[in-house]
Amino acid sequence: MKKLAFLLVLVVNTFTLCAQEFALVREDGKFGFIDKTGAYVIEPQFEKADSFSNGLAAAIENDFWGFINTKGEWAIKPEYDRVKMFNSGYALVLKDDQWNYIDTTGKKLETPSSEKYYDFEEGVALFRSGDKIGLLGTNGKLVLEPTYDAIKKFRNGHAKVNKGELWGMIDASGKVIIPVEYEDIGNTYKDAGVYGKKNGTFGIIHNGSFNPIDNATKVYNFHGDSKLTYASREKKTGFVNSKGEWVLEPTFDKARAFSNGLAPVAEGKQWGYINEKGEMLIKPQFRDAEVFSASGFAPVKDKNWGFIDTSGKVIIPMEYGISGNFAFLKGSEEKGFVNGIARVKSKKGWGYFNEKGQLLADKWFQNAEPFVSVK
Repeated sequence: MKKLAFLLVLVVNTFTLCAQEFALVREDGKFGFIDKTGAYVIEPQFEKADSFSNGLAAAIENDFWGFINTKGEWAIKPEYDRVKMFNSGYALVLKDDQWNYIDTTGKKLETPSSEKYYDFEEGVALFRSGDKIGLLGTNGKLVLEPTYDAIKKFRNGHAKVNKGELWGMIDASGKVIIPVEYEDIGNTYKDAGVYGKKNGTFGIIHNGSFNPIDNATKVYNFHGDSKLTYASREKKTGFVNSKGEWVLEPTFDKARAFSNGLAPVAEGKQWGYINEKGEMLIKPQFRDAEVFSASGFAPVKDKNWGFIDTSGKVIIPMEYGISGNFAFLKGSEEKGFVNGIARVKSKKGWGYFNEKGQLLADKWFQNAEPFVSVK
């Protein structure tokens, strides 16, 4: 029985550690870190700092950068002129005018020399030789010889690549997933497919086939696990499926992606929300509207931004500035509420709201970054 209790405690503690999220905030000119209760886990003490990744956060002391652990202790002493965030176990650091990769212990990764160094993401880093780009692995060896003119950001294990005027897609091993034969291609690979343009025609690339969309003039990325994406025809927007079929005819002036069974659409200058049958469930009334988060909240705008739930009820009043806030999400598909917390700006500063509409710790900060997993 005691052994079982010990194992349960171990599992809970391990889960808690893995699930831990901190946010970087600035108060009285100094940076520190808070948890999701709003309490400081690392008191404001740094002139500059960055968010946690791979268990470490960059911080500056006496004009040099190093990395602290979740207790605020120096894990890698400050000796670098510049640093980047850890990803896939490695970070780029600049010292004596030379960039190198280091691991979370500060050990240098030996790699072939390059004209330019790129951050690791999803286990690989871009590697440039002359005017061609390949992929570098976390073992310091080339995964893919420099082959392409460009390799874009990896998303969900895939990246769009191009040779000359044509685009395709590869995975992180360098394997070709979609042949380089499209004039345009989406940047997010989903089970439902990805849009492409071939011989002047837009369509959906799905299960190795290119499915043309009748008279489409623009197509957008699939979002989340939705089986529909939005597309335009003759200055109106509707929704298509993986087969390239118009499921909802283009009758809206603007639209965005489905999430939680609802999609924001505009009729004239007013935004509302439809279901996947095209029925207007939240009538057009907003000056702008965004996609629902996984937890069922969406940013909507009158003069300023607030949040509604899937019934259309206002959870957070429309009196905050968050439109510029979306850029910080760094590739996340969720906007507004992320893992139960939304970051907003007011005249008092930056703050966080929970899903009950409560201001976290009833406090505003000079700066506030999104909550991120410390691991």
